[in-house]
Amino acid sequence: MTEQSAPFDVRLTAIRYAAQDTNLYEFRRLDGAPMPPIAPGAHIDIHLPNGMMRQYSLTTAEGDPNAYVVGIKKDRASRGGSKFIHDQLKVGTVLQLGGPRNNFPLDEKASHTVLLAGGIGITPIWCMAQRLQKLGASWEMHYSCRERPEVAFIDELSKLPNVKLHIDAESNGKFLDIPGIVAAAPAGAHFYCCGPIPMLNAYEEATKSLPEGHMHIEYFTAKEAAALDGGYKVRLERSGQEFTVPPGKTLLHVLRDAGVDVSYSCEEGVCGSCETVVISGTPDHRDNILTEAERKASKTMMICCSGSKSDLLVLDL
Repeated sequence: MTEQSAPFDVRLTAIRYAAQDTNLYEFRRLDGAPMPPIAPGAHIDIHLPNGMMRQYSLTTAEGDPNAYVVGIKKDRASRGGSKFIHDQLKVGTVLQLGGPRNNFPLDEKASHTVLLAGGIGITPIWCMAQRLQKLGASWEMHYSCRERPEVAFIDELSKLPNVKLHIDAESNGKFLDIPGIVAAAPAGAHFYCCGPIPMLNAYEEATKSLPEGHMHIEYFTAKEAAALDGGYKVRLERSGQEFTVPPGKTLLHVLRDAGVDVSYSCEEGVCGSCETVVISGTPDHRDNILTEAERKASKTMMICCSGSKSDLLVLDL
């Protein structure tokens, strides 16, 4: 994961139409300084005036160094994030950004790269495509949307011959053939996917036999329910504090209730802001960030959603 800067003040300087219900939002620092550097796959935290914090992927890593641009789709089931942004944010609004963080980094040395995007999942994937195109790398993209008006960046993508667009409404009800795409890729290819949960589930199934490190995935929402079994203790090594996590509460809730200052944001294990070093104990991992190898090593955990399989968990806090 990339290191993140402390939250900083920005102004919303432009809002541009990208597709049906999807806008591009451009932010610039109030002090005029360059934005922290980013790489494809990075996302930022947007601290909203309504008290919420939401994470959104950056659409370009090599554009204006003084600006960040994110693509945000107005979710019909919005809990107040995307709806607030679309309905309330105006050009000139001042707010704070946190990050950047990158839990979805691009391996630029891959012999061939296969990019798969579904809906608004195109935002980090398009960022990767621009970088690969600039490098002259071997790559292909498969982008699926329910209907054609929902396709973002369509003018730019239509100019690239290695981009294939799949429109569900125009395909006799057939969804993107992910197993076929994986099977047709050359040996040694790296795969990246971001999109809705059904697509990610199909992608995980199709790529389960790939060599370790060749399958990359990013979730926008939690894949697993948070660990709420409780019944274990957590010790904070630096402060010496010890707490019992009861059934029905997450580890994060217990620490917050006790006034412990910890970093967190999404509370679903998808953003990485609460990643904490594990000194001893066996975490019950429920995040969507750590690889299987990282889960087995259990050197870190996401305390917002994960719990403990051991009676005592010792954290570097």
